[in-house]
Amino acid sequence: MKRILTSLCTLFVCLSAISQGWPAGYGGVMLQGFYWDSFYDSQWTVLEKKANDFSGYFDLVWVPQSGKAAATKSMGYDPLYYFNQNSSFGTEAELRSMITTFKNKQIGTIADVVINHHGTNNGWFGFPAEVYKGVTYQNLSTDVCADDDGGAAATEARRTGTQLSQNNDDGEGWGGMRDLDHKSANVQKIVKAYENYLLNDLGYAGFRYDMVKGFAASHVGNYNTAANVTYSVGEYWDGNVNTVKAWIDGTGKRSAAFDFAFRYAVRDAINQNNWSVLSDSRPTGINVDNGTYKQYAVTFVENHDVQDRGTTSGYTPDPIRKDTLAANAYLLAMPGTPCVFYTHYLAYPKEIKAMIDARKLAGVTNTSSYQNYRASTGYYANVVTGTNGKLLVVVGSNANQLIVPTSRYTKLLSGYHYAYYLTNDAETAWADKASGAYEGENLKVKLTAVSANAGVKLVYTTNGTTPTASSTQVASGTEITLPEGETTLKVALLAGGVVGKVITRSYKITAPVPFTPETIRVYVNTDQVGWNSYVNYHSWGGTHTGTAWPGDKVTTTATINGKTWFYKDYTLHKADDYVNFVFNIGTASTASVNQSVDIERVKKTSFFEVSSTKENGKFAINNVTEIVMGIEDVKAAVQQQKGGEYYYTLSGQRLTGKPTQRGVYIHDGKKIVVKE
Repeated sequence: MKRILTSLCTLFVCLSAISQGWPAGYGGVMLQGFYWDSFYDSQWTVLEKKANDFSGYFDLVWVPQSGKAAATKSMGYDPLYYFNQNSSFGTEAELRSMITTFKNKQIGTIADVVINHHGTNNGWFGFPAEVYKGVTYQNLSTDVCADDDGGAAATEARRTGTQLSQNNDDGEGWGGMRDLDHKSANVQKIVKAYENYLLNDLGYAGFRYDMVKGFAASHVGNYNTAANVTYSVGEYWDGNVNTVKAWIDGTGKRSAAFDFAFRYAVRDAINQNNWSVLSDSRPTGINVDNGTYKQYAVTFVENHDVQDRGTTSGYTPDPIRKDTLAANAYLLAMPGTPCVFYTHYLAYPKEIKAMIDARKLAGVTNTSSYQNYRASTGYYANVVTGTNGKLLVVVGSNANQLIVPTSRYTKLLSGYHYAYYLTNDAETAWADKASGAYEGENLKVKLTAVSANAGVKLVYTTNGTTPTASSTQVASGTEITLPEGETTLKVALLAGGVVGKVITRSYKITAPVPFTPETIRVYVNTDQVGWNSYVNYHSWGGTHTGTAWPGDKVTTTATINGKTWFYKDYTLHKADDYVNFVFNIGTASTASVNQSVDIERVKKTSFFEVSSTKENGKFAINNVTEIVMGIEDVKAAVQQQKGGEYYYTLSGQRLTGKPTQRGVYIHDGKKIVVKE
């Protein structure tokens, strides 16, 4: 009997290991290392150079599908080859180098696994053959679902005398390519070999499964068991918490899932300007389930599918157009494994890294518990219990107006529509600047003691050595100034002569780079809404003084590509300067019924179209800059400017004088190269 019990226990342990799907108690943070058409920012060589910046903050980086695709320039969702890893983002050698560099920095790389469908290069059913380690792998016509493409594949098969699978698709169909039958032994053999190659040859750490509604969840469980993968997340695109949980169950709990319900709740809170939406009666995410499912919640607030793609191609995005900092503050404080969107990180790297510092300082994990602290239209606040303390996150337009008792909490961070606090019993030091590169002659870092002991001091060093009781002592709230160069700051509490836990920050501080003010031009076309005589430009942000509502009345126009565009110029005074806009017509009392959504962080000459469609009562905006402004368009615009007296960067920014930095510019309708 004892032997039987031992065997059963062993079996249970094995099954538990197999069914994990995503580690419990996981405190890591993931980055989606791409956005739609990020063909430069997500090149393997470009991402690899960011390894030092990511290290210590992002434990996992999800990258684009890395196999050779059907299109010459592709995001990878039209896969053609499994074992040919030369893609629009770089060569196989560059991919391997990036993965290795990430691994050396304790960063795991997550592969985008696109196996619902597959491309052909020889007619409807001509899949390419591939040889890997002496074995030939090739999808066949009999691997194509019998009902593929709504019956169109069957029609073509009858016409050409081709045999398809006997099985219909066991998920949702997609007409873009051939849907694979995952009941097929051949398909399963290929996918298992492919995933083994990703993990054990290329060095990926885990999988992100694309479009998992396209095939049964059990196949993901089967593939993950064969691969013995630690990190797996499926894109089950559904805002219904229960259906996503059912999909996780269908995998045998061998995969996590993206938490779309969480994303939609945050979107609604922002778009409706009602933060109490986060606590309404509907489930607002699988991550808020206090049972077993939050372990499998990969939370996010934006991704490449719902971002504003800036086109009028007919694709309807669902972007969060404002309060992305508040959205990320909520994301990074809550249970689940947060996945930060690349464009958000590129816009706010220091703020997001500081949020991650706070999350990790408190010890928040994917299975942390939480309780609501306060909720109203203007703010929403939760207390999340980490392994090292309780993190209070407050988000909303009135987030910084909430009075939080200092007897219980110490403020760590605050910014536009968000604030973080940590319970005093955490007994730890805090530095408000995240590690990384900073530009400026000096860097000011505020040191804070989070402690129930009001008289506690802080000790710190700036040479990388561990602080002792005899190191430099300061009171909580002291701001220290760090000089130009590289500094390793270590800070700890000092209570009763005893040095507590040490926190570390690494800074690279460089002298400010001279910046020549640049003039950008913001164009708007209003044909769809019939604003024919003028447009109000309500602007704010960066170094710009906000206009009084409804903004500056603009009547100047230009005809470009056969369309009439209103335009206005703005000067950027710093390298990170920007302008935000709302377009409208009417007076201060009437313009709110004829206004656009917010357009945030405009940093270059841009073209916008006011759409006739509305989002929450406001006219949507299409960013058509890349469509309108090719090199020829820039040339034409330059030639219209006072005999070509202006110089433009290739991104469309107009300079106030001749360029002083080396680079390529456009002047008088021609490209010029400045070498000095």
